Amino acid sequence: MIEVNEQQIRNFWLRNHHLDKYYDKNEIIGIVGACGMQNTPPGAWENSLFNRINDFTPDDIEQILFIQKQLIQAWSFRGAPVIFPTNESNTFLSALIPKSDEPWIYTRGITLALDLLAISFDELLEKLHQVIEKLDNYTITSKTTLDQTLANWMLPLIPKEKRALWNLPSMYGNPDKQTVGGAVVSFLLRPCSFYGLVVFGKRRGINPTFTSYKNWTGSYLKPNLEATQNLVRKFLHCYGPTTPNAFESWLGCSKKQARRMWSTIIHEMEPVIVDGKKSFILTIDKEAILSDMPFERKLHLLSGHDPYLDQRNRSILLKNPHLQQKVWRTTKNPGVILNNGKIIGIWTGKKKKHGLEIKVNLWDISFTKEAQLSKLIEAYAHFKQLELVNVIISKEDQI
Repeated sequence: MIEVNEQQIRNFWLRNHHLDKYYDKNEIIGIVGACGMQNTPPGAWENSLFNRINDFTPDDIEQILFIQKQLIQAWSFRGAPVIFPTNESNTFLSALIPKSDEPWIYTRGITLALDLLAISFDELLEKLHQVIEKLDNYTITSKTTLDQTLANWMLPLIPKEKRALWNLPSMYGNPDKQTVGGAVVSFLLRPCSFYGLVVFGKRRGINPTFTSYKNWTGSYLKPNLEATQNLVRKFLHCYGPTTPNAFESWLGCSKKQARRMWSTIIHEMEPVIVDGKKSFILTIDKEAILSDMPFERKLHLLSGHDPYLDQRNRSILLKNPHLQQKVWRTTKNPGVILNNGKIIGIWTGKKKKHGLEIKVNLWDISFTKEAQLSKLIEAYAHFKQLELVNVIISKEDQI
């Protein structure tokens, strides 16, 4: 069993996440399809593209996402909005459908509503399936409106004695905007997404729109027997050496579902040793992970929620547990400064009256690439179509 060191792993990740060089925009499908790109907060995936393709424009995004529809957005792993290639929809959607004895991803919180209504999860999901097909002929603006519209469509299917409860204010927050029924729908939209019953459409102002996969693409989501295997392969290729526990965390699914999916390609994996512990890679990746091929790019200005930062073994990117808490937060993750694949600092951007202000906190006092970093910051401001009005860089030795 071979032993792989941390720099070899970081190099492997950088290549597979398309951060080893700048790529041409005609390679965008493969870049996005490597492991999908999370799009929460809205625009996160565009920031991820900025770090991989240096000549794409808002018009390119308009063409490929909304006109050609070669890419599509839907709720996927961890229940998050994810952009992925339309022709790989099964990999990012139907592969996530659990077996009958496995819970659904991102639905644990529905229990409060189920207890109030005394109606089972499966019964409510079946009722939503009956009405959500109307989205084949509708496009609905805003998530709140989607929840309440579908809840209203479901109301005639709810037992008469439960309808008053269905229309009570939500117990989950925003009771002035959401009913109990709307909250139920919000949880059930993830399973519906995995079936291809709801996807994101084109934004209208600050609001997303929603319709069915059929209405958006012109065809239904068709089964693919290789979908599960393809998703596990993507995870191992982008995040290996890794483990079934890491796969479970990345998907946000149950241990049972993760183990079942993992086992579908166990014959394509082999173990390696990382820091004295056993992890797994795809056998076909063994040569690549041992490669010392030089990179064109060493320094990166990554935004929060970039796929590269979705590693479960975070210590390979950043050893200090205290600093890890500053990078991976519950909400509002900052951007990071990468040097040779390691996190050496964080950054935040704030819109001011006359432009964009960037604050950088470097944790490595030996860092000497300030001029190169400044160019990356200027390029980011240009990408955001904002004037760079101020850059504040601080240094402290914490790594």
